[in-house]
Amino acid sequence: MSSFEFPDYLEVERERLGKGTPVAVDVIGDMQSVAQHFAEALYREIESRPDVTMILPVGPVDQFPLLAAMINARRLDCRRALIINMDEYLDEYLYGVDRWVDRAHPLSFRGYMDRLFYDRIAPDIAPPPAHRVFPDPADPGAIAETIERRGGVDVCYGGIGINGHIAFNEPPEPDEPDDVEEFAARPTRVLTLSRETRTINSNTVGGEISIIPTRAITVGMREILAAERIRLYCNRPWQAAVIRRVLHGPVSARCPTSLVRNHPDAAVTIADYVAEPPDIRLR
Repeated sequence: MSSFEFPDYLEVERERLGKGTPVAVDVIGDMQSVAQHFAEALYREIESRPDVTMILPVGPVDQFPLLAAMINARRLDCRRALIINMDEYLDEYLYGVDRWVDRAHPLSFRGYMDRLFYDRIAPDIAPPPAHRVFPDPADPGAIAETIERRGGVDVCYGGIGINGHIAFNEPPEPDEPDDVEEFAARPTRVLTLSRETRTINSNTVGGEISIIPTRAITVGMREILAAERIRLYCNRPWQAAVIRRVLHGPVSARCPTSLVRNHPDAAVTIADYVAEPPDIRLR
């Protein structure tokens, strides 16, 4: 620990990432390398198990156009695969009703998946509309019911938010309880996004935080942690700090993704620059 009392985990060298934890770490190169690795991993999931049930993020995003191209080029039949996307932004809370943002909204995850993935796959081999699932604010419990009908989730892929969230499972506020078991059991639900999440997500719109919706629906920690396998990807430079907190800080609801260290089969794939210790200085 330095004289400035920074958390010890920030000093973990790249060679030690994941050491002493059950989480496997793979460092593979630049942002494009991460996207290609992600696309190939998803392709293998469908190829090896045509009726696979997957939970997927929209963020990272670059893997989806690559995956669609691979599916078309190799004529991979995806009609039996079921894809559950993790989350979606909601309109402002009006008249007691939460609704998805419109698919035409430039930040809509559903719209992104249509434009950059589903609409790019040849219709005769694409997952049918019934297999393109997003959590619904009108019926959050439908995700658990779908998973039960499918016999469980084979694999959950995801990213990591700046506050350690996975999907939109935000950590408790400072004045809220942070019991790990209670947090791990949280189901699919509607919630208000944290200030940290809205701020970092505003980077995608030139820093204009007012454009980022304040509410969202997310697949719960319960569904994520119940997946047979968990595979995470990090491709943003600011994730150099949070990946260290996830892997080497306390296992805590205050860093939700740290709970994957209690999972029997979890792994992370990160860009080379994410593996480097964060450079903490003014510049």
